[in-house]
Amino acid sequence: MNREEKKKLTKQQIINGAIAEFGVHSYAEASANEISKKGNISKGIIYHYFKNKDDLYLVCVKECFDNFTSFLASKEISFTNVEESIERYLDLRFQFFKERPFFRNIFTNVLLQPPKHLIEEISEIKKNLDKYNISFYEKVLDHMELKDDVSRKEAIEYFMLFQESFNHQFWKYEDRDYGMLFDEHEFKLRRLLKFMFYGILKEETQE
Repeated sequence: MNREEKKKLTKQQIINGAIAEFGVHSYAEASANEISKKGNISKGIIYHYFKNKDDLYLVCVKECFDNFTSFLASKEISFTNVEESIERYLDLRFQFFKERPFFRNIFTNVLLQPPKHLIEEISEIKKNLDKYNISFYEKVLDHMELKDDVSRKEAIEYFMLFQESFNHQFWKYEDRDYGMLFDEHEFKLRRLLKFMFYGILKEETQE
């Protein structure tokens, strides 16, 4: 193993330890000491590869969101039936995070209780997932007939506002277990997405 390979391996070892720490604790609660233990590496080495806690946290967030987005993009979703396509999308979300509990906790922390001073950086990291979600909802809209006074652009903007305000409702639950918070978020999302879509459908004319 050459020097570059060793450096890459060491860096990934640190990231793995950080994912294990941020996957259990919030940004504020996580510590470099625990990351060094979980990664089986000295604390000094961590700061040789990463500037500070923020830098390492954002790398872990990127790993989480990149893996999640790639997973969703790799799965087939049929849009023949709108309700079934929404169910399929939500089932895939649940499957991914059930199999990766550390990522589930990082995702929940980032989405529902993000470190305020890192919101701008997190928004940049989330862009690919946001693009995927917009693409998904555009495909759903392809199989729906909107009300006469609702444009396609307005429907997408409405969804983005809905998503942001819905997530913001969970910021108040600072003392909740991340697993429970994630389950509650996904359960309510499943119901509210149906309400949202069927609320913008064109009403059938009564004969």
